[in-house]
Amino acid sequence: MKTVSDSKQLRAQIKAWRLAGETIAFVPTMGNLHLGHLTLVEEAKKRATKVVVSIFVNPMQFDNKNDLSNYPRTLQDDQDKLISHNTDLLFTPTPDLIYPKGLDAQTFVEVPGISDILCGASRPGHFRGVATIVTKLFNLVTPDVACFGTKDYQQLQVIKNMVEDLSIDTEIVGVLTVREESGLAKSSRNNYLTAHEMSVAPLLYKTMQQLALAITQGESIVEQIALATDRLNASEFITDYIKVRYANDLSEANAADQELVILAAAYLGKARLIDNMVFNPNS
Repeated sequence: MKTVSDSKQLRAQIKAWRLAGETIAFVPTMGNLHLGHLTLVEEAKKRATKVVVSIFVNPMQFDNKNDLSNYPRTLQDDQDKLISHNTDLLFTPTPDLIYPKGLDAQTFVEVPGISDILCGASRPGHFRGVATIVTKLFNLVTPDVACFGTKDYQQLQVIKNMVEDLSIDTEIVGVLTVREESGLAKSSRNNYLTAHEMSVAPLLYKTMQQLALAITQGESIVEQIALATDRLNASEFITDYIKVRYANDLSEANAADQELVILAAAYLGKARLIDNMVFNPNS
């Protein structure tokens, strides 16, 4: 695996691959890689002849400076994992390379509407940071296909909308969430959990399962969301939100007449955990 941190080296390698007739799949990450990320790499290998992974802890998408400084950085371990999964190139840019003028003077990309709800409401500016860095990385890597996890369901919808609106010639592939045996979604933020909190954390997924079942059985969406919130708050969680939306556009779900998605975010100790569940209430 080749590791580069310079954009000129990256572009030169991409150009050489293109001239050789290669296709390129891309997996953007913030590092601290786990099985979920590596599943994205494996999916990328199925869809192109060369796989590029980036590791960049993007300051623009953090609304909390302590969260940014404390975000786990494990480059050597990440490199070893990517080598074992036959990744072709790792791109590790610095903030100075990505934002040479600084964040205050940086042109940004923003997807209206969908960026301001759910996690966007809890973390103002977060999805502006996501859309901006993904656009910049797409311009550098010029991938044919890019793989993202569906655990960050809203993020995936933001990126899909952005790609469509800006006519970016990259296929976006959503890859199913990888979970622990307990049901807990794998996440770099699970590292913030104590051993005891790890035993409590699966309740988030179980609560979503119970909520989906109740809606499928015809129960009131509003009432069941209230019950689910109370269930989490009665444990050690502090619920940020639990919402049921239409899966195709994240608009408010008033009736269970099409595919729905439950989206949840809750604090447990130092960690803010997010998860989602797509389901068809008529099946």
